[in-house]
Order: sequence, then C-alpha cells, then structure tokens
Amino acid sequence: MRIRSYDASREAAFAPRLAGLYAAIFVLGGIQLPFFPVWLEAKGLDAGMIGLVLAAPMLVRVFAIPLATRSADRYDAIRAAIVVASVLSVAGYLLVGLAEGALAILLAFTLASLAHTPVMPLTETYALRGLSARGRAYGPVRLWGSLAFIGGTFGAGFATDLLPARDLIWLIVAASVLCALAASMLAPLATGVAVPRSPAAPRKNLLRDKSFIAVMAAAAFIQSSHAVYYGFSALEWRAAGLDGSAIAALWGLGVIAEIVLFALSGRLPAFCSPSVMLMIGAAGGALRWAAMAFDPPAMALPALQLLHALSFGATHLGALTFISRHAPPGQGATAQGYLAIALGAAMAGAMGLAGVLYGAVGVTAYAAMALAAVAGGACAVVAHRATRVAAL
Repeated sequence: MRIRSYDASREAAFAPRLAGLYAAIFVLGGIQLPFFPVWLEAKGLDAGMIGLVLAAPMLVRVFAIPLATRSADRYDAIRAAIVVASVLSVAGYLLVGLAEGALAILLAFTLASLAHTPVMPLTETYALRGLSARGRAYGPVRLWGSLAFIGGTFGAGFATDLLPARDLIWLIVAASVLCALAASMLAPLATGVAVPRSPAAPRKNLLRDKSFIAVMAAAAFIQSSHAVYYGFSALEWRAAGLDGSAIAALWGLGVIAEIVLFALSGRLPAFCSPSVMLMIGAAGGALRWAAMAFDPPAMALPALQLLHALSFGATHLGALTFISRHAPPGQGATAQGYLAIALGAAMAGAMGLAGVLYGAVGVTAYAAMALAAVAGGACAVVAHRATRVAAL
C-alpha cells in the first residue's frame, strides 16, 4: 500500500487552476479560430492555401499526440507533458509571426502545431482523471474555457477594427504565453488517496474495440463537419459587410449555447448516454450546415449559431464521457490521443476540402459538411448498438 502525497491547499486549488488552463487554451482558440484566416488572407494567401495551412495542425497531431500521450501514460507525467508542450508552442507561434511567404508560414505553423496540438488531449486526460478522483463534474470546470473563448473572440473582433490585420498574429502569440503560464500553475494529480499496488493488468487493445472505433468515427465526422465554418465563416461574413465585433458576437453566441449545455451536463437525463449525445450532435450539425448552404440572411444566423450546442457541444461531451467510462486504467491519455488523432485526420481532410470547395462554390460548400454530420450520425448508431451488445 502506498500513499500519494497530499497538500490541502493544492487540493483546493486543483479545479480553479484547471479552469485557468482551460480559459487560457480557449482564449487562444477564440482568437485563432475566427481570425487566423483573416491574418492569413492579409499575408496574401488565397482560399486554397488558407485551407492547407489550417489543415496543418490536424495533420501533424497524427505524429505529435501519440508521442505525447503515450509518454505521459508510461511515465505518469501528464502535468509535466502539458507544461513542456505549452512552452514549446510559444516558440512555435513566434516563428509564425516572423514568417514571410506562404511556404514559410505553412512550415512555421506546422512546427507550432506539433507543440500545441497535444496540449488539449493531455489537459482533457488530466481533467477527467483529477476531477473524477475528487468527485467533481467535468462540465462546470470545462465551461470556463468556453467563457474564455468568447472573451478571446470579442477581444480579437474589436482588435480587427482597430489594428491592421497583419498584426493579429501577435494576439495569438500573447495568448500562447498565457497558456504556458497557466500550465505551470497546475496542481499535481495526487489526491492523497491510498492506492494499492496490484499486478499490472494486460493492456487492452483499444483499436480492436468496436464501440471505441465507432465513437471515434462518429466524433471525427461530426467535428470535421465544422471545417467550412472554422475556416471561412469570418471571411464570408466580412465580405457580407459584418464588422469584427458582429462576427465575434456570432461566434460568441454559439459558444454561449455550448456553455449552457456544459453547465447542465451533470443534470442530463439518464438516457443521454455518450452514443445518444453523439446522435444528437449529428442531427444538430446536419440541420445547421444544410441551412448554411442556402446562404441564410444575417437575421437567421443567431438562431443557427445556437445549434453549436449540439453540433459541437453534445458531440464533445458524448466522446469525452465515453472515454472516461471506457478507457482502461493507465490508458486514459492513450485513448484521448487516439481520439485526437481521429479528429485531426478527419479535420485535416475536411479543411483541405473546405478550401477547395469554398473557393469554387462559396457557401454551398456547407452542403458537404451536412453530409459529413449525417455520416457521423450513422457511426453513432453503430456505437450505440455495439455498446448495448457489450453490456449484455
């Protein structure tokens, strides 16, 4: 029997410090997702090249995340891995800011993505393990990230009205520094709970688990259906006459809807199993993107943005909850890594396709995103059935 070290003050600080890291990560995302394409356009990149650059982080995570997550599991060093990756990402984003020319920007952003992409799956593993050990719910802590996303989006939206678009990259660099500082302040995972020694159980091969594969596929299809929205909504809305503040408000509204879902996640009815949440997410995505393909008027956009609670929020909760319940002990980071790889590979392909389609047919490209959401719903049905069979 061994007793993990316990510090009451650090224990009390676990959730607030984790919330602080989520906030920092999502401030960065709130700036980067809507407005990094605006910076790329200001640097002279066309739609096809923008799509290629935006696909880089989704592609490189195939290499970066397995290395980070498996090492973190093997050495039980999740917190240390988060800190190292966060610090390296600062250097990466500095390189992006200094790069000139499409190829140099692509290479620099690829290097930044190698460092930054493991941060989120490692943080999710840290959160699920630490919060579960402390009897805390995931959603109420994770929602601070979503709130910060709104702050980052609005801040960057105001900045686009005041600063040259070519200077927006320095907001991203500053946010990456904030991430590194927040990561360094994380409390240890130790809970002070007695942990008995026991013989190591055989490692389960997650990639032969039908329900796990189906959940990964469902989440990958549904989340990658956001590619046109992530890559080109800000450009489309700017071309339609909306200013940076209006664009930020639209993005923020979608995240507010997501926050409400996260806040209520601990009170969802019992039938909202992970696979059911994935099916709900697929339905929300299919409806959202089908409507966007018809180039709706500006007055319809707020209502469509509320569907982000389903297309992203329900999908995210479904996949994360499944992993927290399904991953064997000692394989939480590895399972998160597999999920992140699936999401990244799907998003890389979808983002590259989005650039080509948007350049050719404009907002009609959202029709392809609706089909991706439908495919994700079909995989969610398979996951639901496989999970029920496994439970018998």
